[in-house]
Amino acid sequence: MMPIATHGKLAGALALSLGLALGGCGGMPTNQSLYSTKQPVVERSNFVFDVQTGQGGLEISEQQRLANWFEAMELGYGDRVSIDDPMASKVTRDAVAQLAGRHGILVEEGAPVTSGHVLPGQARVVLTRSTASVPGCPDWSAKSDMNYTNATYPGYGCAVNSNLAAMVANPQDLLEGQRGTGETVIMSSNKAISTYRERAPSGKDGLAESETGGK
Repeated sequence: MMPIATHGKLAGALALSLGLALGGCGGMPTNQSLYSTKQPVVERSNFVFDVQTGQGGLEISEQQRLANWFEAMELGYGDRVSIDDPMASKVTRDAVAQLAGRHGILVEEGAPVTSGHVLPGQARVVLTRSTASVPGCPDWSAKSDMNYTNATYPGYGCAVNSNLAAMVANPQDLLEGQRGTGETVIMSSNKAISTYRERAPSGKDGLAESETGGK
């Protein structure tokens, strides 16, 4: 017959091993697909700048202020510029478009809703900027080595998706693609190939005669 003390030690060891096993099962991954659960998220931020307007559009001083603001905001590819002008002045729009065009940005139709009201005699220039990130990455929450269902770990895809979010020039492209120009890449490449093929051979008219020796 087994002593009581020894029996108690075995029961305690068995309970400890079961506890460790259950603890390990709690960290097992559950995603049985090949899709990463961590996906890029695009966030939009609106920055506003109010300028004084008149019958002649923007004064030189206001144009300088707006140009300095564009420089400070590092306006560039991927940014969107729009105008909230109660007077809908074409002269004001042309002045803003000219300043934004220095950075390669076109002024878009329609401005997003921003807080506050545009005062009379003013126009609001709205800069919309998008950023992309992958929340929750890296994710090492599943630390268990046991994976009975052959599932992918929570951090699966974090590296690829984080690099994509960091490198994309225009984060808005992750939500909607660019509009096509009607000309495909194949059509563009065929132009160069056709030009090369249709070009007359260099020896078509014979070899050029050259004289050697001096007078």
